[in-house]
Amino acid sequence: MSNVQITSAHLARKAAIYIRQSSPGQVLHNKESQRLQYGLAERAVSLGWPRSQVMVIDEDLGVSGRGGGITRLGFERLVAEVGLGHIGIVVSIEVSRMARNNRDWYHLLDLCALVDTVVADADGLYHPGVFNDRLLLGLKGTMAEVELHLIRSRLNGGLWEAARRGALRTHVPIGYQHDHEGRIVKVPDEAIRETISLIFSKFAELGSARQVTTYLADEGVLLPHRRVDEVSVSWRRATFGAVHGVLTNATYAGVYGYGRSKVERRLDNAGHLQQTQVQLPVSDWAVFIPNHHEGYIPLDVFEANQQRLRSNWRARRGDAGGAVREGSALLQGLLRCGRCGRKMQITYTGVGGNVSRYACLQAHRMQAAERECQGLGGLKLEERIVDAFLAALAPASVEATLAALHETEQAWQRECHQRELAVERARYEAERAERQFTRVEPENRLVARSLERAWEERLKLVAQCQEELDGFRRRRSTPLSQEDTEWLRRAGADLKAVWQAPTTTNRDRKHLLRCLISEVVVLVDRERLVADVTICWTGGASTRLTSPLNRTGGHRYVTSQQVNAIVRQVAPYYTDEQIAFMLNMKHLRTGRGNSFTARRVAYVRETLRLPPANPASLPDANDPSWMSVNQAARALGVSPDTVRRWARDGSLEANQVMLQAPWRIHVTDEVIARMVPDAPAGWVGLKEAAKALGRAKQTILHWVHSGKLRSVQVRSGKRSGLRIELKRDEVGLFADANREGGVV
Repeated sequence: MSNVQITSAHLARKAAIYIRQSSPGQVLHNKESQRLQYGLAERAVSLGWPRSQVMVIDEDLGVSGRGGGITRLGFERLVAEVGLGHIGIVVSIEVSRMARNNRDWYHLLDLCALVDTVVADADGLYHPGVFNDRLLLGLKGTMAEVELHLIRSRLNGGLWEAARRGALRTHVPIGYQHDHEGRIVKVPDEAIRETISLIFSKFAELGSARQVTTYLADEGVLLPHRRVDEVSVSWRRATFGAVHGVLTNATYAGVYGYGRSKVERRLDNAGHLQQTQVQLPVSDWAVFIPNHHEGYIPLDVFEANQQRLRSNWRARRGDAGGAVREGSALLQGLLRCGRCGRKMQITYTGVGGNVSRYACLQAHRMQAAERECQGLGGLKLEERIVDAFLAALAPASVEATLAALHETEQAWQRECHQRELAVERARYEAERAERQFTRVEPENRLVARSLERAWEERLKLVAQCQEELDGFRRRRSTPLSQEDTEWLRRAGADLKAVWQAPTTTNRDRKHLLRCLISEVVVLVDRERLVADVTICWTGGASTRLTSPLNRTGGHRYVTSQQVNAIVRQVAPYYTDEQIAFMLNMKHLRTGRGNSFTARRVAYVRETLRLPPANPASLPDANDPSWMSVNQAARALGVSPDTVRRWARDGSLEANQVMLQAPWRIHVTDEVIARMVPDAPAGWVGLKEAAKALGRAKQTILHWVHSGKLRSVQVRSGKRSGLRIELKRDEVGLFADANREGGVV
């Protein structure tokens, strides 16, 4: 160390006393060190500086000096004052108080050497511009950095050694605590334990953390939340972060872990060091001790849950997968393209977006391909997959049904117990509030009013929890009795009926498919109009089958062949409105189950490429004696209903292209001449004539049309209709013929 002389130039400037302690704990407890550092001001006075020129810099009390992104306002102020030439001497108890890293230390030394500033510590005075002094100060800075490294190594060594044994006491999640011996045990609060177990059981049922959160929120189930003192527990509304944190914490699987995260450092745009703590995957943990303590779920279940959560991540645009949703596409996330190996995506079309189609669009979107790799409709493919799925389950259908019913009953009992614990907890809080209220002096109304309000709030909470419990009990489904179980074993179970039941949602169906099917590979063959399908089952087996592709118009809402045949038959002769009337009379419907209108008939006709109606194309269109019902009614002077009745019973010559088609009535001069207001005496109706002559009514009509019997048509009154003349000799002749022929 050189003989440093303090000159008048140094005394003309200020003396800076730099004070620092590394942590808030040292500030609170190491008071002697503070007094020693503040006493350095007296040393500056003894060196010749007036007390008014002594500047104490103590902004860094409780701040570490190791650097690495830690901001030290006091040190920055010191460097700025030195750089401006305002400081003649820098005094500190030792070098380690100024900096624990050489970057900050040498930066200060360079500035001191440049502006002729002296450095002082407990050992003496130094001038950074002198080689020997700078060398000594550099060695002291290096030793300060080494000292920090050694201290940290000793501390971390003990921590890591305890962590490798699983004995290091770390923060534990809600539902656990440390006992008197430092072991991790479940909390004694039964309500907390049941709530944590409910989260895992509902995730096993619903398969999504967000769906579990929605369920808990809808049912009003509160989640425990640890307070600052880590002893008292408050209850809050379920959130996705809280539920996801429980599902992804390996501590609940009985695992002790240490070194679960690492610190990543980077420089921002301004050149400042930024530190980010990054969570590591379980495989990269420094310490991983399974079966360390009692878990809420087994380790293999936890690992399966993590895999399920990863598969539930919302895929990027163009990818497939994710948690099952409410859409009608049953193969969501299961279908893989047999050409390129990518997952196939889902598109919805049709009214309401309920028609699913699967397509491989990844190459089209990412590689600018001209068209999709392959695609096909979902209806027939899903039917084939579902049939194979139900066939695989058929041998175990009864046992599967009974197991599902048993699991449902157990789940109900667990949730009911959870609500009973909520009622019990609310009653305890209410009784505690009552005890607090009764202990206060009646005259102290300021306190009594607050306690009374708290008691009333707890009583309201008890009533609310009890009401929720009663409602949940009322919603319980009737469990199977032993007799019902035996009957089900004997009768068997119809899984297809369960699958098609209206109470079974698309989400339930997707969950069932994923229980057995891990993947479905499809290869479309357009030449054969089939899709070659390979079902990869969960156990490793596979099933190959083919699914027919939809032809043009081959969808679930296609018009029936019967309707198409009728439209082809009558479209050349009748208008769309008339055709709609015919189809509705036959109780036929469109592909979507609607009745026919002229517009809908026109759509079907255009689809079949049929021209509009041309009445002139009827076979009898050029014969004016063939009339429509209305024309015939006007010509004969009767109502259209009468004309139709006469056409149906054969009194008038008529024909139809098909049943329910409009009638064509043959009206000649002879027919018009036979129309009379009333029948002559002795003329009888068709039924009486057939009875009198002993012949069938069709035979009598044939004789009338051939002229063998005379007839007239009565067009007025209730006696309107056909009247036939029967002469006495004709009646006797026919009667004799009947007797000779054996007719009685």
